[in-house]
Amino acid sequence: MRARPVLWIVIPCYNEEQVLPLTAPLFIRKLRQLEEDGRISRRSRILFVNDGSTDKTWEIIRKTAEEHEECIGICQSRNRGHQNAVLAGLMEAKDRCDITISIDCDGQDDLNAMDEMVDKYLAGAEVVYGVRSQRKTDTWFKRTTAQMFYRLMNMMGAEVVYNHADYRLISAKVLQHFADFEEVNIFLRGMVPLVGFPSDTVYYERNVRLAGESHYPLRKMLALAFNGITSLSVKPITLITTFGIGFSILGVILMIWAIVQACLGNTVAGWTSTVCIICLLGGIQLISLGVLGQYIGKTYLETKRRPRYIISARTWEPETRHWIEENDTGNESTEKEQIGNI
Repeated sequence: MRARPVLWIVIPCYNEEQVLPLTAPLFIRKLRQLEEDGRISRRSRILFVNDGSTDKTWEIIRKTAEEHEECIGICQSRNRGHQNAVLAGLMEAKDRCDITISIDCDGQDDLNAMDEMVDKYLAGAEVVYGVRSQRKTDTWFKRTTAQMFYRLMNMMGAEVVYNHADYRLISAKVLQHFADFEEVNIFLRGMVPLVGFPSDTVYYERNVRLAGESHYPLRKMLALAFNGITSLSVKPITLITTFGIGFSILGVILMIWAIVQACLGNTVAGWTSTVCIICLLGGIQLISLGVLGQYIGKTYLETKRRPRYIISARTWEPETRHWIEENDTGNESTEKEQIGNI
């Protein structure tokens, strides 16, 4: 059995001024409960990641950090998207803790699932995925499109866990290796399984959002799916090649048929069929060029090696702040500088 780990809960936030005052106390209460139960160290922390919010989210994070020692925050220089915000938090935490749990700010994910996640880590798992057991709180449209999303991802060769978003436990050991994945176009749901290591699953029921509106409408879900597919798989290019071969064979067959019909004198005016074929092939060609263009564009961005996130502010001074390490009995011992000083 492993010793009590230092846990960092990583929470990305974007324009969450309505919901953060409601959910922050819930996160704090859960962290303290895990500490009191003896599952985690009292040096555990909650890390809020402000993803370039345009409202008062960062002000709320700073105030929460001032009032509660276990809460800290970082602010990105601009909005870079949910996946980059989660990555920024994980990379900030990897040298300062034993395990991380990433979770959304809206309060929909069941916090009690953290207990089982930590237990599974203590039992030997290095990655624990939080998976929704059902989707009763979703509308029919949301539920159907979400199921199509996961099926499409797997069909296109992107390895993802069904009904799993970004609620997961990852050990610092895994994060050290995950840091070697340097691509700019990131899709964490598909990248984390690529690292390997023993993994497990925790099932939970998702609640309704406590306040505010979802930042993932259908348009963003489709964009996320396409980004994940083109970032993790070349199967769309393989499908294009397959379609090309198939239509080439069909074209040869139709050409032979046309020649035979011409020799027999059976040809007639075929304006409608000609237009239909041209439109079909033209559409397929444009779609194919679009997919290839996406891959070329991603290659272009990768070669630039631009930073995936830039932290413009923290609620602490990394060079000077120290944590107080506590022994298993809960009493303070010698003051020890945490790895990668905070």
